[in-house]
Amino acid sequence: MKENGLQNKIQGISRQFTHRIFLPGLFLIFLSTGLEFAEAREHPSPCPQPRFTDQAPPNISKLKNPLESTPENLKKGKLLFQVKAKPLPCKSCHGMTGDGNGPMARGFNPPPRNFTCAKTVNGVPDGQLFWIIKNGSPGTGMLSYKSLRDDQIWQIVLHLRQLAQ
Repeated sequence: MKENGLQNKIQGISRQFTHRIFLPGLFLIFLSTGLEFAEAREHPSPCPQPRFTDQAPPNISKLKNPLESTPENLKKGKLLFQVKAKPLPCKSCHGMTGDGNGPMARGFNPPPRNFTCAKTVNGVPDGQLFWIIKNGSPGTGMLSYKSLRDDQIWQIVLHLRQLAQ
């Protein structure tokens, strides 16, 4: 009996170590390695970028952003883009400035979208951007952000529009 209790305790400590120290450390190493590469890039992401993401359903692609472009909504969109969005902040792939050169960008083909390119972004309807953020984009590295509320996704769309100016 005592041996089972000790074994369970050791397994619990091992799981805690893995989840609290090892995996976050591994993630930080990956990010820092990607960051060095991204900073060393000599060429910006192309503008405009060709993309073949599936079209959102018509009832969604025709949606206009229901939120006003207020300083508060823009600030919240930027905070989500740079820090708070889960599973990863958008900047991890798209870069702090949205240029498509984030720390993790080098691993993706096609590369992450360059949101500083007005020619690319202004040709994408609000509803399409909303749908891609919510559902991800198969065949690319774009994750789905189903955990975000609709208003948060619309705030990110506002931020993306601001990056493209």
